[in-house]
Amino acid sequence: MLTNFATTKMSSKGQVVIPESVRKALGLENGCQFLVLGEKDAVILKAISAPSKQEFSSLISKARKEAKKAGLEPKDISNAIAKVRGRK
Repeated sequence: MLTNFATTKMSSKGQVVIPESVRKALGLENGCQFLVLGEKDAVILKAISAPSKQEFSSLISKARKEAKKAGLEPKDISNAIAKVRGRK
């Protein structure tokens, strides 16, 4: 059962206000970013945030292990970046 709900309107510019009661209940602050999902008549906003330093370190560690397993070397990454940027 939903415990935090309210109604709102969309402005002519496509802006939607998240009601204060919902913002407070979810701890949403100014500048909070959202992933927006739309399907048929449903719009879902999912608050997103940057990972903590510990989570980021874990992600980097996993990425390095996978790169090593795949046989990638630092020069391969540099070359891929240069290619995408149109420098090679």
